[in-house]
Amino acid sequence: MALTVDDVDRFEAFMPRLEAIAYRLLGSASDAEDAVQDTFLRWQAADTDRIEVPEAWLTKVLTNLCLNQLTSARARRETYVGQWLPEPLLPGDPMLGPADTAEQRESVSYAVLALMERLSPNERVVYVLREAFGYPHRKIAEILDITESAAQQILHRARKHVAEGKARSAVDEAAARRIVEEFIEAATSGRTEPLVRLLTADAVSIGDGGGKVPARTKPFEGAVAVAKFLRGLFKPGKAKRAMAGGSPGVYVTTANNGPALVAVVDGRVIGVMCLEITSEGIAAIRAQANPDKLERATQRWAASDHGEPLLNLY
Repeated sequence: MALTVDDVDRFEAFMPRLEAIAYRLLGSASDAEDAVQDTFLRWQAADTDRIEVPEAWLTKVLTNLCLNQLTSARARRETYVGQWLPEPLLPGDPMLGPADTAEQRESVSYAVLALMERLSPNERVVYVLREAFGYPHRKIAEILDITESAAQQILHRARKHVAEGKARSAVDEAAARRIVEEFIEAATSGRTEPLVRLLTADAVSIGDGGGKVPARTKPFEGAVAVAKFLRGLFKPGKAKRAMAGGSPGVYVTTANNGPALVAVVDGRVIGVMCLEITSEGIAAIRAQANPDKLERATQRWAASDHGEPLLNLY
């Protein structure tokens, strides 16, 4: 049935929240946009006069669409080339959603999004709705058609799974910025020792090229192995410059509310490197280089004021 102007306005009022929920559930901005569009189509086909609480109705429809996508995504990722990492979001992206509490900021962090890949679809839904958006267990139970006690048990399991893989302890923003700058200096020094000192003993480095950009199919593990890889990655070379399409400018910024480096060539984001920094050092480096997952980052970059690069590679 045809929507009224008020119906469209009501949907658009909830749209930012729907996109933020979908992104956290799917780890992909493009998939999140598709899920929200499909939600709108169902809103358009519904008898909206009979929907008493539009937000609850829309959230339930969106969640069910995302659950279907999560189930099929697991099968797709079994055939994905190399390591799968989420699509990074740069500062100011509305899809980052609320960031008033530590739980909300953490729920969209690159590290936690990667950890949520370990969760079952229902665990991911309960974790996101509760931790990021503060939905009461009663409403989560209604959305998933389960009991309230079951929702509480699922949240307990989800929190446990996420906590098992989380960094020991984070550092404040100023300290993180200083460590990122030290990281750049060490990575471009041509030596492994300065990098090893910045890394935790069990540090890992994961890259997602999606079969489009060269990336190791298995993570580098251990401070020495990661340091050797980074030394080679930051070493200048004509072949690297040709592959990148020019000399990348490297900027210190944030992605998903955490410290990150962004590599840009002629206004195009070609890589986002997210650093997981703890009080013990850099525990993980997750680099997104799949061009299919950097289109939104490029659009956001073009619309932002980012100053001059910290350095130019190659």
